[in-house]
Amino acid sequence: MKYFHLVWAALFRRKTRTIFTLLSVLAAFLLFGMLDAVRSAFNAPPSAAGVNRLVVGSRISIIQPLPQSLLARIEAIPGVEKVAYANWFGGYYQEPKNQQLMFQVAVSPSYLDVYPEFSLPAEQRTAWGQTRTGAIVGEAAAKALGIKIGDRIPIKGAIFPTKSGGDTTWTFDVVGIFKAAEEKMRGLENQLLFRWDYFDEGRAFGDGTIGWYIVRVDDPKRSEAVAAAIDALSANSDHETKSQTEQAFNLAFIKQLGDIGLIVGAIMAAVFFTLILLTGNTMAQAVRERIPELAVLKTLGFSNASVLGLVLAEAVLLIVIGGVLGLALAQVLLPAVNAGSGGRMNFPPIGANTWAIGLVLMVGIGIVVGLLPAVRGMRLRIVDALAGR
Repeated sequence: MKYFHLVWAALFRRKTRTIFTLLSVLAAFLLFGMLDAVRSAFNAPPSAAGVNRLVVGSRISIIQPLPQSLLARIEAIPGVEKVAYANWFGGYYQEPKNQQLMFQVAVSPSYLDVYPEFSLPAEQRTAWGQTRTGAIVGEAAAKALGIKIGDRIPIKGAIFPTKSGGDTTWTFDVVGIFKAAEEKMRGLENQLLFRWDYFDEGRAFGDGTIGWYIVRVDDPKRSEAVAAAIDALSANSDHETKSQTEQAFNLAFIKQLGDIGLIVGAIMAAVFFTLILLTGNTMAQAVRERIPELAVLKTLGFSNASVLGLVLAEAVLLIVIGGVLGLALAQVLLPAVNAGSGGRMNFPPIGANTWAIGLVLMVGIGIVVGLLPAVRGMRLRIVDALAGR
């Protein structure tokens, strides 16, 4: 701390350059904080403890179907309050890009019973139960695509053709528009839910199978025991199940896109490699500009080790300031990201482990980018520097 004022003055000698470099470091560690939360979410050990709703899917793959015959057996397990089931449809309305605005799921009649957070007027639910081709649409999707009650809409399926000539276009009658009970769950309104019996009777293959079961548990304290009992029903069969939380199920669905851990690691490696090049160039330029000043310091009695320490401290301080600001911003933004996912994701907050890794990276990168300029300053000959050589 004895020479902190010298380090601080040198760091902000060129304020504009320093501020832009700090912003680059901030952006890098903001990305690090967000991506580390993603990595932690995907690597978190699965646990069903304390939840009142489980998702039961195939142990082999999320796209592997399960027999509908499991329904009655799951319902008979002590602790199970209600069971629903669903099947991913994978189609789009009007044009492929709209698939992101409204994805479709075939669901059982009891689906809304296990999802009380979906609000649907009683008369619309009655109409849905009485209309074989009926569908209900989330309010967000309805507004985005201009859909209203009474519309008859075609959905182009990407997976399931119909029995009638292999056509992949399915037609639905919109009989209701549902809302999410809470603002933070508005993302769940980007759905079209239609009757599973209509889907099962009309598809060309896979009838009698479902994609996953949703199980409502009467006591969250018994959720792990219920999950184990459900999985025991199909142990050593050709349709073994895996019961997990909704968050774990959603993350497993995303994992179908690829190795998330590898993707996250590659992105972070590229970001930090670029950061080292950027800040290394900044420090090299800063030291070149101050060669006469370093020579003066040596003339005044500063040792080679002192000059080395001053330059390294400047580099480390630059990275630490930007890194701490970036991680702090990530900690603030993560709750907003969770809310924006509509309840589908629940990334963990920036914890002590992430901060510890981040601080080690900050110091390490600071030493790496400052080492060569610092060694140059340490080896500086006073006569050559003052002579401009």
